[in-house]
Amino acid sequence: MVEFTPTDMVHGGAAIGRIDGKAHFVDGAMPGELIRGEVVRDKDAWARVALQEVVQPSPSRVVPPCPLFGQCGGCQWQFADYPAQLEWKRSIVSGQLSHLGGVDDPLVNATVAPGPEYGYRNRMDFSVLDGAPALKQRRSHTLVPISECLLLHPSLVGVFERLGDLGGVRAVTLRVSTATGAVLAVVRGRVPDGAGDWGCAVSRRDRRGVHGVIGRGDIHETVAGADMRITGDAFFQNNTAGAEALVALIQEALEPQSGETLLDAYAGGGLFAVTVGGKTGTVIAVEVNGLAVFDLRHNLEEAAIDHRVVKGSVAEATIGGSWDIAVVDPPREGLRHAGIAAVTAGRPRSIAYVSCDPASLARDARLLDDAGYRLDLATPVDMFPQTFHIETVVQFTKR
Repeated sequence: MVEFTPTDMVHGGAAIGRIDGKAHFVDGAMPGELIRGEVVRDKDAWARVALQEVVQPSPSRVVPPCPLFGQCGGCQWQFADYPAQLEWKRSIVSGQLSHLGGVDDPLVNATVAPGPEYGYRNRMDFSVLDGAPALKQRRSHTLVPISECLLLHPSLVGVFERLGDLGGVRAVTLRVSTATGAVLAVVRGRVPDGAGDWGCAVSRRDRRGVHGVIGRGDIHETVAGADMRITGDAFFQNNTAGAEALVALIQEALEPQSGETLLDAYAGGGLFAVTVGGKTGTVIAVEVNGLAVFDLRHNLEEAAIDHRVVKGSVAEATIGGSWDIAVVDPPREGLRHAGIAAVTAGRPRSIAYVSCDPASLARDARLLDDAGYRLDLATPVDMFPQTFHIETVVQFTKR
């Protein structure tokens, strides 16, 4: 048993403290608290501690409202009040940019809170265990049956409660348009006989793609005044208010001008291509996922934006041409060398980088600096309250 006081929160959601100079990581603790725990993993340079007792709690500690907190791994920070969570995210981004990215005294704004702390998710992906929706435990593949979820958008709660027996279903995705209120369920496995009572459209995903079963196989969302089609379980930001915040920050970072060309790398269904690109002359959009490309082409055409869609990965596709500004929204592993080479090949004056992982962002910041792009400003956006996940919009300018 060890007793110590954590000093900071780290990327991944744990608190960190040092005992005789050795880093000890503990989930469920907060900086400034005196805690007691058991070392469950001991390495030469660090140890992981299972929290047993909070001897002296922080004033920011609260009672988690969800009865499954600590069993379900969907949330990690419900024990902390919201202002503390926002500051932790700003601090983590700043620390990663400084320590991993080598950025001296990075300018990191306060974390933007775009909407409510709970009830914000317009999409939830559930596994199924013994006929019930389930989520994974923290740091485990073990599934926990879920009878309620406080993160669900209010329009999804009723559908979730009507799911009933999901025997024969491997997984189910629920999503809602906050603009229209339309709900779509996407099932992997056999569609239950009672799906007609869910009160929403239902599609089925198999190896061949997504197929409509009941009602429409898509929803339409509106962000920054732009209408976008989202088909089946294609990617779209899980927090609509957060998506609005991302668009506003990207427009502020890039200052798009009429007559310019925007490169939208990792374009998805076109969130940034349609909104930010609507203020330029031309959009070059790169996307590898076939279902996303289907929506991307439709959304750009509906918006009457002059565009060219390149189907393929950013690192491997031949994009060609040049562009004045670029927005990149890569997966968790970041751009890496090949992605940065592709994006900077057009010599854009500014790049807006949307990151979902502070560590890969920091590594890419080093590479972008080597490529001649200076990091000006980073703004975390809390797309996922009650969790350690951080979305960050970063402005890079060509030297």
